[in-house]
Amino acid sequence: MRVVAREGASGVTHRAVAREAGLPTTATTYHFGGAEELLTAALTTCMDEDAARLRELAASVEDPDRRLRALAGLMAELLAAPGRLMAEFELCLLAARRPEWRASTTRWTDALAEFARRHTGDPVRIRTFVHAYDGILLHALLAEKTPTEADFEASLRELLS
Repeated sequence: MRVVAREGASGVTHRAVAREAGLPTTATTYHFGGAEELLTAALTTCMDEDAARLRELAASVEDPDRRLRALAGLMAELLAAPGRLMAEFELCLLAARRPEWRASTTRWTDALAEFARRHTGDPVRIRTFVHAYDGILLHALLAEKTPTEADFEASLRELLS
């Protein structure tokens, strides 16, 4: 992910990943057939990590207001060092062209839906939240002024009220 964050998906090579990991290139070529497999592993790992983090956050905070505040805090934290977030978006866009990659993105959206179900039983509101969440972060990356935790919290409250 650090290579994707720094150089984009096109910068992912066995040599670049091995250098980033402090390993000989033979280590990456042994485990991965090519850049496509390296990118698949990166997307799968980050989507699984993000889904687990969101599920942990949802399970650890019972109070709905505090839970939304905690998610807003996580969103602000993601933008404080946006490299990984940009890399995730880049890989997710590549997944739109690679159906075999979509299982990992589906696990992420399932985690978002589970989070939303803790706030509402309305299937339309849940679907809207799932679709809006990544859009909010993407627009935050593009904004001249980075949204605050309070900005994110206001959006989350609107989506899940």
